[in-house]
Amino acid sequence: MNANSPSPRRFLPGAPLTGRIAVPGDKSISHRSLMFGALAVGRTTATGLLEGEDVMATAAALRAMGAGIERRDDGTWVIDGVGVGGLLQPETALDMGNSGTSTRLLMGLVASNGITATFIGDASLSKRPMGRVIEPLSRMGAAFTASPGANDSQTLPLTMRGAHPAVPIEYRLPVASAQVKSAVLLAGLNTPGVTTVIEPVATRDHTERMLTGFGADLTVEEVAGDRVIRIRGGVDLKPQDIVVPGDPSSAAFFVVAALLVPGSDLVVANVGLNPTRAALFDVLRAMGGSIDELDRREVGGEPVADLRVRHSGLTGIDVDPAVAPAMIDEFPVLFVAASVANGRTVTTGLDELRVKESDRLSAMAAALTAAGARVEEREDGLIIDGSGGEPLRGTADAITTHLDHRIAMAMAVAGLVSRDGVDVDDTAPIATSFPMFETLLAQARA
Repeated sequence: MNANSPSPRRFLPGAPLTGRIAVPGDKSISHRSLMFGALAVGRTTATGLLEGEDVMATAAALRAMGAGIERRDDGTWVIDGVGVGGLLQPETALDMGNSGTSTRLLMGLVASNGITATFIGDASLSKRPMGRVIEPLSRMGAAFTASPGANDSQTLPLTMRGAHPAVPIEYRLPVASAQVKSAVLLAGLNTPGVTTVIEPVATRDHTERMLTGFGADLTVEEVAGDRVIRIRGGVDLKPQDIVVPGDPSSAAFFVVAALLVPGSDLVVANVGLNPTRAALFDVLRAMGGSIDELDRREVGGEPVADLRVRHSGLTGIDVDPAVAPAMIDEFPVLFVAASVANGRTVTTGLDELRVKESDRLSAMAAALTAAGARVEEREDGLIIDGSGGEPLRGTADAITTHLDHRIAMAMAVAGLVSRDGVDVDDTAPIATSFPMFETLLAQARA
C-alpha cells in the first residue's frame, strides 16, 4: 500500500445483495498456519489462505528468518519449516506493514530464540502500543529497544534480542488480548519447562486449537473462573495440511449489508464460526436479524457453516460487554447496523477499540455522524439512536478512515444504506485484510 496515493471512492445505494459468495480465508488462522508451519519439522500445506497484505508481511518475515514459503499455481501454500528453535537472524528489518498480529506474534517467536530482530511498520502501526507484549516477554528474558509513543507507550520501530534459553513464566493477562496470549505461548514453545498464561476473560482460541493440532504439549483448563493455558517447551511440531475457513470478520460486512439493504437474500459460504470469534452473528440475531446456518460442519477443528442472510428490520439493544472479546473487530460494522435500527443501541467495555489501527470509537462516531447518524461517544463505547429503518443521509465530504481497513469497509456498508452515498477518503487500506472486498460487493449486487 502506498500511503502517498490514496484511492477514494463513493459507495452508493442500489441493488440488493443476492446469490452466493465466499469470503477470503480467516486472517487469524492464515497468520498462524504460516507461523506454525515455519516451526514444524517438515512440509505444511495451506489452502484457502488469505492473501492480504497483513498475512504476506508474516510470510516475508518468516522467509527472512529461514523458513521456505511458496505459493503454488493452484493457490496452495507450501511451508517448509525450520523446527522449533531453528529461526535464523534476519539480515534486514522485518517490515510489518499495517499488521499488529504479525508484529506481536512474531515478537513472541523471536523472544525465545537467540537472535536479534528489528520490527518496522507503516504510520498507523507505528502508533500502536507494544508495551503489553514487551512486558511479559521481558520477564522471559528478551531485551527490547522501542521508540517512545504517545502517553509513554512503546512503539515501532523496535529492536529485540531474544533470550536463549528463555525463562518460563506464569502470566495473568491484564487486558483481554489474544495477541498477547499468543505471543507468550509462542515464546514458550522454545522455553525449557512450562509457560502458563491465565485468561480472566476468554479471547479467540485459534492459537491453542492449532498448536494442539501441530502436536504441541498444551493444556487448557478452567480454574475458579479463569482460563489457564500451559505449554511445555522443547516439543517438535508436526507438519499439517490446513484448510483455512472463511474469515468471520470479513463475512461480517456482507452479513450486515444483506440485513440492511431491502430485498437482500444472500448466502455467505464457508464461514468460520469459532465461538471466540462469532459473537457478532448472535448480537445481530438478538436485534432481529435473519441469519441461518446451513450445512454446519467441522473443518480442521474449527466449526464452519454457510450463512443465509435476509433483509431484516433490526431493533437496538444493550450489547453485553462480556461478548466484546469475541467480536472486537466487528464493532465498526455493528455501529452501522445500529445507526439504521429501531431504537437505541448501547455499547460499553470497548476501551480496546481505541488502540486498534485507529481509535475506532472516535473514528466511527465522527464518520457516522457525518453520514447523518445520531451517535454519542462515551469513554468506553458508543450510544447510537437508530433511524428506524430510514436510510442515512450520506456524506457531503469524504469521511476520514485513518488508514484503517475496517473503518473503510464499515463506511462502505453505510453507503449502501444511505440516501446520497458515502465518500470514503481511501479504500487502499482494505487490501491489508480483504483485497477482494469491492469485487465481491459488485458480484453480490449484480
